[in-house]
Amino acid sequence: MRFDVLTLFPDIFSGYIGESLLKLAIERKLVDVRLHNIRDWAEGRHKHVDDRPFGGGPGMVLMPKPVVDCVEAVQAGRDAAGNAEREGLESGHLVMLSPQGRPLRQDTVEELATHRRLLLLCGRYEGFDERIKQILRPDEISVGDFILNGGEVAAMVVIDACMRLIPGVLGDERSSVDDSFSSGNRMLEFPQYTRPREFRGLEVPEILLSGNHEAIAEWRKRQSYRRTKDRRADLLADETPQSGCEE
Repeated sequence: MRFDVLTLFPDIFSGYIGESLLKLAIERKLVDVRLHNIRDWAEGRHKHVDDRPFGGGPGMVLMPKPVVDCVEAVQAGRDAAGNAEREGLESGHLVMLSPQGRPLRQDTVEELATHRRLLLLCGRYEGFDERIKQILRPDEISVGDFILNGGEVAAMVVIDACMRLIPGVLGDERSSVDDSFSSGNRMLEFPQYTRPREFRGLEVPEILLSGNHEAIAEWRKRQSYRRTKDRRADLLADETPQSGCEE
């Protein structure tokens, strides 16, 4: 899966790309992350990408021309100088990271992960000139009801969530299936334990040491239901308790 990140601050991603699962996925050619600096498409000596908002108000707004030019070029596989990357590059699904977008939930992630290529457009300052949205018609995505300094961290969230669904990225393919919020699972994950068996007076539940996999599965199901009921009852609003989960 390929991610094209369009940003004013590509260096923010250097550490993220070079660590952990994403680094391994890139090395194994399961994931491809390309960074594009929007400022490369700006005009003039100072490469301005923003200006004051018409009508007044605080802050600066991203100008339409450099952003639209950047997106259209990257979509077509061209750099700022007009050089083509390669012929036949697959068109990507354009995502604009925005607090005004639809919420990023696991079903949204699963939908995004069906695309072989995503273009992730990161905003800054007071946001985008509205004409950018009217021209490009992006899929606006919000990672939560809060404001970030820019879309870069939100883009990392999208990459991180999507890549977990790519076959071969995780060491155990069951990991993404058992995760909280995974498809068909509206309950939070059960408690997890590892060595040592006792730590500061707290012991691992005996059932997990029994070797009885059927009993362990039932215990985990009950724990998952109780944790969800206590912490996120809204997830169970339309759900009928599964067998063995009732208190």
